[in-house]
Amino acid sequence: MVKLQFNFIKYLLIFVSSCFLFLEAEGQQDAQFTQYMYNSTYFNPAFAGKEGGYRFSALHRSQWLNYTGNGNPPITQLVSAQAAIEKLKLGVGLNFVNDNIGPTTNQEVNLSLAYHKRLRMGTLSFGAMGGIYSSNLNYGDINTVNPDPRLPQTGSETQMNINYGAGVIYDRGKYYMALSSRHINEPGFDFGEGALENQLKNHSYLMVGYRIRTFALWDFEPSILLKTVSFNNFSYDVSVIATYNQKISAGLAFRGEESVSLITGYSLLRDNSLRIGYAFDLVISGIEAKSPTSHEFMLSYVLPDVTKEFQRTIQRTPRFRF
Repeated sequence: MVKLQFNFIKYLLIFVSSCFLFLEAEGQQDAQFTQYMYNSTYFNPAFAGKEGGYRFSALHRSQWLNYTGNGNPPITQLVSAQAAIEKLKLGVGLNFVNDNIGPTTNQEVNLSLAYHKRLRMGTLSFGAMGGIYSSNLNYGDINTVNPDPRLPQTGSETQMNINYGAGVIYDRGKYYMALSSRHINEPGFDFGEGALENQLKNHSYLMVGYRIRTFALWDFEPSILLKTVSFNNFSYDVSVIATYNQKISAGLAFRGEESVSLITGYSLLRDNSLRIGYAFDLVISGIEAKSPTSHEFMLSYVLPDVTKEFQRTIQRTPRFRF
């Protein structure tokens, strides 16, 4: 069994490595998170309600702390909520994202709906998401070599558009595979009377993870998040998280051609329903254009799905009991 587990991980790493031998990695438009494994509904709507109960989380990411170059460093917030409707085998989710980078501030609100179906030894989940994507451009923060007269020098402009995506997951218990696509309609934004155009490209994600349970209260979960923009360029995150007694967790992560990360977490309350998480990123590539450290804080809470059973009060009389 142990040999099978390590073979799965080995072949998975070989597959991911081969994807990048002939592909050039570029930056993506979506926000990125080091603790992606705890915020999977952002990438794939099929995760909504998959784990049961009611789940809430909030995350703040400060990227390239103390950055002194032109423009503002990326700062991102993510707030999410999800719930399971067990009787209908459905899950619902709601995500709000605020992503500020340079002269732009992007915000999106997405509602997710997922269907979970038991399939042989695993669970097959389908999900769809839809919402509003808002993009704000601050003209005063733009540094141009040859200014376009149609582009204002001061002020700001905000545009909104419809945004939707879809995803699918197969979870076998020991391992899972999740494939999703965001911004399928590729909404477009043009600012300054069309002087600056920005189309939100389709982003697709493949998330694969393997769960290793031990008898010593230790659990290990290696996972990979493969990301592509319009299938023209690729990037990836690889992580391994170790958890002791479902309470204390720590792990390492690597973001291809950018950074290495330390991920920690601790669960509070008697049922471990409240969890705090922290991730520290150390930039190892392109340091001349970035600040070397990023920090990510997360708080999550799980409210179990409690089914209330109302029992009739037993009425007694000298002759009957009902």
